[in-house]
Amino acid sequence: MRILVVTDAWRPQVNGVVRSLEHLAREAPAFGTEVAFLTPDDFPTLPLPGYREIRLALPRPDAVRRAIAAAHADAVHIATEGPIGWVARHVCRKDGHPFTTSYHTRFPEYLAARLPVPLALSYAALRRFHNSGEGTMVGSPSLARDLAAHGFSKLMPWSRGVDAEMFRPRPPSLRFPRPMFLFVGRLAVEKNVEAFLRLDLPGSKVVVGDGPLRDRLPAQFPDAHFLGLRTGEALAEVYAAADVFVFPSRTDTFGIVLLEALASGLPVAAFPVMGPLDVIGASGCGCLDRDLRRAALLALDIPREVCRRHALGFTWRNSVGQFLDNVRQAHGLFVGAAE
Repeated sequence: MRILVVTDAWRPQVNGVVRSLEHLAREAPAFGTEVAFLTPDDFPTLPLPGYREIRLALPRPDAVRRAIAAAHADAVHIATEGPIGWVARHVCRKDGHPFTTSYHTRFPEYLAARLPVPLALSYAALRRFHNSGEGTMVGSPSLARDLAAHGFSKLMPWSRGVDAEMFRPRPPSLRFPRPMFLFVGRLAVEKNVEAFLRLDLPGSKVVVGDGPLRDRLPAQFPDAHFLGLRTGEALAEVYAAADVFVFPSRTDTFGIVLLEALASGLPVAAFPVMGPLDVIGASGCGCLDRDLRRAALLALDIPREVCRRHALGFTWRNSVGQFLDNVRQAHGLFVGAAE
C-alpha cells in the first residue's frame, strides 16, 4: 500500500505532529507500506505572523492536484487543517478521492488564547473539514469524547509511541540544585509554561524549548534555567537528569513529551485534563492535581522504575499499525495486515 500524507506541519518544526509523521514513515515499510508526503517544502511559504518559526505554505489547487496524481497513492491522509490541508480537502472532494484526516491540535482553544474568535465558529469550520472525510484519527479517548460532543463523526483511535532506546534512565549530566523540575515544549501561550514558572518550588526549574515567548520568559523569570531547543540525545540527557516533569498545558490533545519523560524514568506532574488523564490515568507514574505545585511535590516520591515500565507500553510500531488499520478500514481495504 502507498499512502500520501498531506501536512502543513513539517521540519524544521519540532512538535508532536512532525514527530508522529516521522515515525510513521520510519515504521511503515515493516508493514509493507510506503508513505509519501506533501509538505510546505513543495510550495512557496511565508512566515506565520507572530510565530516566524512556522512557515505558511501558499498552495495552488492545480499544484496540489498534480501532486496527488503524481503520488499514485492508494490512500490520502490529510494530517493538518492548514492551507495545504484545506486545498487538498477541496481537491479530493472535487475529484472524488476519499481521504482520512487526523486531529492533532485544539486550534479553537489556541486561537481563542490569542484572538477574540468564538469557539463555536472555529469548531464549526473544523467540523466541516473533518466530517467530509472517511474518518478522523484522534490520539486519546478524552479527545474523542470531546470532539463527539462538538458534532464530529467517524472518529478513529490513533495513539502515540516513544523511542524507549533513546529516552531511557541514565546518569545525570546536569548539575543544577535539586530537586530539578523540568518543562519541555514550545514557549508559546497555549503551553501555559508561565503556570510552571510561577510555582514556588524548591531546587531548580529547567526549561527546554523555543517559541514566540523565548525572549520574554527568561527576563521575567531569571531564576529559571532556559536551555533552548534540544533534540535527540541532548534532549534525552536532560530528561534523565531531572526529578519531575511538569506539564502545565491544559490544551494538548496527547503530549508525546509525557511519554519521553516517563521512558526516561521521570514522574509527571500535571493538571487533570485531556492528555495527562489518558497517558497517566491510574498508572501511578504521575500526580494529576488542580494544584500544580502540590502535584509537583508529590511526584517526587514516585519510583522511577514505575514510570519507565508504564512508558514501555507505548510503542511507535503499535501506533503505526493502528494508523494503517484505520486507513484500511476507512477505504474498505483488508484490515488486520498491521497486526
